This record gives sequence, structure tokens and C-alpha cells, in this order.
Amino acid sequence: MVSCAGSKCRQSRDRASGNLISAQKGEVNPVVIPAKFSKRVHENLKKYQEIISSLKKKDSNEADTVRVVAGILECIFGYNRFTEVTSEYAIRGTYCDLAVIDSRKKIRILIEVKAASSTLNESHVKQAIDYGANAGVNWVVLTNSDKWILYKIKFGKPISKEVVSEFDLLSLSSKSVKELEVMYAISRDGQDKSVIDDYYMSKQAKSKFIIGALLFNEDTCALIRKNMKKLYPDVKITDDEIADIMAHDIIKREILDSEESKKARKDIEKAIKKQERAKNGTQAGENAKPNGTESAGKEDTGE
Repeated sequence: MVSCAGSKCRQSRDRASGNLISAQKGEVNPVVIPAKFSKRVHENLKKYQEIISSLKKKDSNEADTVRVVAGILECIFGYNRFTEVTSEYAIRGTYCDLAVIDSRKKIRILIEVKAASSTLNESHVKQAIDYGANAGVNWVVLTNSDKWILYKIKFGKPISKEVVSEFDLLSLSSKSVKELEVMYAISRDGQDKSVIDDYYMSKQAKSKFIIGALLFNEDTCALIRKNMKKLYPDVKITDDEIADIMAHDIIKREILDSEESKKARKDIEKAIKKQERAKNGTQAGENAKPNGTESAGKEDTGE
């Protein structure tokens, strides 16, 4: 029997009625794609889809693909290829194909390019992640001009990676909102507004592991039990029984027992604690207000 009072529910329970979403409220801005960016994609996407198709048919090499990717970064993503994109970026004796840099020459995104005709594999992923880890860069893109995969490197012990999003330019439509969101996040327009961080946080909050963790908690079980009581007043069911059904028949095991689910529960706990600290700080500020504020501006009548 799985109890809602057990460790899993304790780890993911809603101690604040707003839970994770309200804990992050005001911090995660929705990704609003500006018309300027959408227009640039619409005007240039078809041209580069034709170029990529030609590269694949010709079995073009990596150098040719790098040149095309540099063009995509300029014409679609909005970067200046002469001042904001550098090729063969040196990292500890090796060279990453492309790097997007800011005005202070700080790396924003590393981009490892493979030949258009190649299929991206694990060795390519390792190479790209190693470049990012050695350069101390959080954001890395692996691409063969068609397929684009955005990774976030997490500098913990050990260093880990996470696939944030991926899209295929050849099958992309200029009206594909989901793909346009990640494209905007890594574009120059989005980088200027740090959209990539908001995009990543939003993706995390909407992950199946976060949703699963929020579902599998005391409040959810209690709410289901109350609704069942209204619909079926003669049927008795406990929170433990509801949790047991959810754990064995509704929620997949990977959502409850995987490393990702454990991380999701920790993220929820952190978000709730952050919300509580902010709330306590606000209350402390209000309590610290000096007494007699109302009479501070009144004249002394001598009465």
C-alpha cells in the first residue's frame, strides 16, 4: 500500500496552496515571439530548407555545412556573422565549429556542426558537451544543419547535460509555434532579453515529472476523495487507496521512481521554500514598520 503520508508524497506535497506554479509566478515570463523574428523566419526558412536538401543530396562535407549553419545564424537567427559568430573557437587545444559571442567576447552558445548527410549520434553529443564543459558554457547546440538539438550543461559533480529542445529545419513550418519558441530563445532577439533562461524554466515546470509529482501528493488525494464522496456518497475510499491506484494503475513508474522524478520533487521543494522565504520576508518587513505612522503627520495641538 502506498500512503499519501509516505515519503514520496511528503517530498512532493503542496505545503502552499499555490505550489510550484505560484512559487515561480512572476519569475517565468511566457515566450512571446515578436513579429520581427517571425517575419525573418518566414522570409528565409524556405531558402535554407532548399539549401539543406541540396547539401544532403550532394553528401557535402562538414566545412560546407558549417558555412550554411553560419548563414542560418545570420539570416534566420539574426546574428551578425562577422561580429557575433566566430568559427573554429579554441577550447583547450581543440576547436568547436562555431560560437555565438556578445559584445564583450563572452560566449553565449557553442555550436558543434556535423556534415549535413550525417546522423547525429552519441559520440557527437559527447564531443559537443565536452566543448561546453571545458569552456564553462551552459548552452550548447549540436546540429547537422537540419536537426538542431539544444543542450543545457549543469556544472555539478559530476557535470551533466539535459536536452532542452530539438527541431528539424527541413520539416519546420514558419507557423510552428512550439519550434519557433525555442528558435526565438536561441536567436539574437531572444538572447538580448535572456529568453533562453525563461524558456528553460518554463520547460522544466511543464515537464511530465513535475506534473506527476504534483499529482501524487496529499492534497490531490484528498480532493479526489471529496469529489468521489459527492458523486458516490455510499462508497468509502481512503487517501491511501487513491494513492495506491494512482501509483499502480495511472501514473507510470518512471514518473514516480526515476532519477528525473526525484529531481522534480526536489525542485518542487526548493520552489516552495523559496516562496515561503519570500512570504516571511514580506511579513517581516511589514512588522518592522514604526508604530505611530498614522499620527506622524498630524500637528501637535497641545491638547
